[in-house]
Amino acid sequence: MTIDQLDERPLWVQLAAILRERILAGEFEPRQTLPSESHLQQEHGISRGSVRRAIRALADEGYVVVRQGRGSFVAPREAWPEV
Repeated sequence: MTIDQLDERPLWVQLAAILRERILAGEFEPRQTLPSESHLQQEHGISRGSVRRAIRALADEGYVVVRQGRGSFVAPREAWPEV
């Protein structure tokens, strides 16, 4: 799944959906570090602000835990919302 510049959804919403899908598919395991903001920015060709907003949205949903100075981590499964 990739960012679609012609999609009407904001870029951060698209990135959040991509990361959520990868987490649910098991590509990122619980407690595993997510790729850095700069890596996601380069990989998807979007701004750092869009990356931060996507990660913040996933944190608000319970899929990600953000630790200042350490990075963003996949939350333990028990913290995930019911699917």
